[in-house]
Amino acid sequence: MNHADNDLNWPLQETLQAWRHDFHRHPETAFQEHRTSARVAELLKGWGLEVHTGLAGTGVVAVLRGARGQGPSIGLRADMDALHVHELNSCEHKSVNEGRMHACGHDGHTTMLLGAAQTLAAQPDFAGVVHFIFQPAEENEGGARAMIEAGLFDRFPMQAVYSMHNWPGLPAGTAAVHDEAVMAAFDIFDLSLTGKGCHAAMPHLGKDALLAACQLVTHLPALIAREQEVHKPAVLSVTSFNAGDTYNVMPEVIKLRGTVRCFDMQQRARIEQRFRDAINATCTLHGLHAELDYRVSYPATINNPVHAQVCADVLEQVLGQGNVRRDLKPSMASEDFSFMAQACPGVYIWLGNGEDSASLHNPKYDFNDSVLPLGVQYFVKLVHAMLRDGKLPVSS
Repeated sequence: MNHADNDLNWPLQETLQAWRHDFHRHPETAFQEHRTSARVAELLKGWGLEVHTGLAGTGVVAVLRGARGQGPSIGLRADMDALHVHELNSCEHKSVNEGRMHACGHDGHTTMLLGAAQTLAAQPDFAGVVHFIFQPAEENEGGARAMIEAGLFDRFPMQAVYSMHNWPGLPAGTAAVHDEAVMAAFDIFDLSLTGKGCHAAMPHLGKDALLAACQLVTHLPALIAREQEVHKPAVLSVTSFNAGDTYNVMPEVIKLRGTVRCFDMQQRARIEQRFRDAINATCTLHGLHAELDYRVSYPATINNPVHAQVCADVLEQVLGQGNVRRDLKPSMASEDFSFMAQACPGVYIWLGNGEDSASLHNPKYDFNDSVLPLGVQYFVKLVHAMLRDGKLPVSS
């Protein structure tokens, strides 16, 4: 910290860790974050912030107005939900909610934003308004979209919004900032193929949905490998295949599910259409009936390059020169912060969780407590950088 930082009332490491361990011990999944939401609101109110609860059910927004008067409004966002994962850690703060776990670090994200709220509330030395957004249901359920539909940007107008995610494999004390694409768009599908069941010894009497499904699974990757532009990454993965339950019956119904991910929205539409074409062609060949539920889920998370540069500069102040990566490739994983970044200029950064960290969504994952103060400092310094002069950087 520099000399100016000494004037700030930074939360103690022990305090941050206690909050984080409490959230980790009591994980709650999408739209069920009642205890977490209540605890977040309680802390925010205790620091004198204007607190609004109930957005999208369990979402919380706290408003802080700067002591320097009028200026832009920005948002800082953290996700609160956990996953349906059985935790395999043996730490004291292990989950007490069987089958639910903070396996993605949202307990740490919530804690870091709380620390920033406490620090800024004690010394709001900026011009404008900061909205602290505590979002439910990031994992698969689109809580960001739900908050927007519930009036997030209508009730709390803002000209920019910022968020972060811990990143296993990236050393603690480092971060990554992308100029544009960060995380991929995310679609999911459920496909049911119906043929005609029969005795396994007499396949000529049926219509073999199982064989057709196997052919489809092996042919679908060609939609990416041979039809998509090689400089535009995309993934189509079948992740579930359910068929039959005995030895001597050819099953009548086969069920598949999976995901499609890419960054380019025109490419996304082409993949979906070719996916449908492949299913129709397979069904015509084998005499099957298909029912496809294809759901367009999250858009790609795209940073605003002008704001991204400011975020990178702030991170270098916190972490030191040379500790902010600008060259990492985007991830094919997805993030519903993308909905917020579509509404106004946004930046989503990765904060290193350690090279020896278990991967995200792993039952042995745990957030790195040593990173907590770094996230707090980043958020606080970002507010000062963005609102110091009462105007935001001009977006490209």
